[in-house]
Amino acid sequence: MEGTVFAPALEGMKHVKSEQGEILTKPFLEVCKQILPVIDHLGSAMSLVKTDVGGNITRLENKYLSHPAEFEKLYSMVQVEVAAKKAKGSSSCTNGLLWLTRAMDFIVELFRNLMEHEDWAMSQVCTEAYNKTLKKYHGWLASSTFTVAMKLAPDTKKFIEVVGGKGDIKSDINKFCATFKPILQENHKFLAGHGLDDMKA
Repeated sequence: MEGTVFAPALEGMKHVKSEQGEILTKPFLEVCKQILPVIDHLGSAMSLVKTDVGGNITRLENKYLSHPAEFEKLYSMVQVEVAAKKAKGSSSCTNGLLWLTRAMDFIVELFRNLMEHEDWAMSQVCTEAYNKTLKKYHGWLASSTFTVAMKLAPDTKKFIEVVGGKGDIKSDINKFCATFKPILQENHKFLAGHGLDDMKA
């Protein structure tokens, strides 16, 4: 494989926005999907995250496929649900987008930690990222399950070797974090504008 496991996501991010600067549904979901193989390399520690991310991608993708023209722009799904007063339902696409964005926040933070704290064990990299992003939205049970899972994280060096492929892994990770974070922040800002950014699990 040419390049690192981040290469497809980096390529995909070039197409996430329309010429008008709006986030497009399909390219955004594609980038999230391209992160799943990266999470895979973190082994069973991340199986919870992977299941959660996969489920939310599927939920949003199904909605998009029901009316591709209507839901070409990511936020159109939320706007439809807000108008119908269905945005706060646990099976809403709004909820799906919120949790997908939060899971991606966690992943970005995890890789940022990996770059900034090369002496940290992978379990610490994961736990610190979790504490900073997802923990405040999780109840006691989800939080405990997560804390146990983090202890199963692989060795940092091995992980970097596996995801590095034939590319410059550090450059790709830094690029990924720098490019994807503003997109996620835009999602939060949009959801917060509708009072939908603080829903708990």
